[in-house]
Amino acid sequence: MATAALPTELASRIDRLSGTPRAGLIDRWIYVFTAAFLVVIVLAGFIPDSVDKMAAVAAGKRPAFPFVLHLHAVLMGSFLALLLAQTSLAAMGSIGWHQRLGLASAIIVPALVVAGFILAPVIYQETAQALQTAPADARGKILSTLARKENILLNQIRMGVLFPLYIVIGAMARRSDSGLHKRMMILATATVLGPAIVRITWLPTTFPVSPLGTEMYILIALAPMFAWDVLRNGYVHRAYLIWLGITLPCVALTYALWNTPWWHATARGLLT
Repeated sequence: MATAALPTELASRIDRLSGTPRAGLIDRWIYVFTAAFLVVIVLAGFIPDSVDKMAAVAAGKRPAFPFVLHLHAVLMGSFLALLLAQTSLAAMGSIGWHQRLGLASAIIVPALVVAGFILAPVIYQETAQALQTAPADARGKILSTLARKENILLNQIRMGVLFPLYIVIGAMARRSDSGLHKRMMILATATVLGPAIVRITWLPTTFPVSPLGTEMYILIALAPMFAWDVLRNGYVHRAYLIWLGITLPCVALTYALWNTPWWHATARGLLT
């Protein structure tokens, strides 16, 4: 009798809003909405920043962007476009196209990670070289920039490790657990939002004193998807538990090392 009752109890737990047209609509499009929201955050951070820097290049106030930065931007843009396309295809029921297009991530994600790890020392060296030729009154500002980039390396390393890890977890679940798959792809993307968030200058922030404010904005960006999941299912999906279980210790380590003399010395050795 207990065995016979289990499917009914499980179904009730998994689908509290079963049969409601509104729930089905949100189920299909909440991931599209979240993906689009993440794309908007990236655009809001990088477009004004890029316009300002390109104007500075044109005015001769800073050197031209290195090739690897352009490559990284193209790859990141491609990944975000892929994420938005994939969530939209899944929402429309075009699973065949979703699966075929998903193969592109096997090329884009590794290339994006490699470009990111190459970019960090290139950008650091650009600033370090500017320090060597800077007048005395500008050296303090450049040294401050170098220290900030040494701190940022903590986030860059974390993103470079966790982003592909979450993508792999999601990819491995694509056939056996579609719920884990689609959530992990969104959560992986949220992991790399930090650089865009710190560039949205009108947001209150703890950066560069502390990285914690940026992490809070990432949680806020994910809040609609998470809230719907809990309302819809009545429990916290294990994708969030996996993501938080891995992310939180890494964030704590970042916070502990941020702006410490040991880390500045270590980062300097890694970047030079």
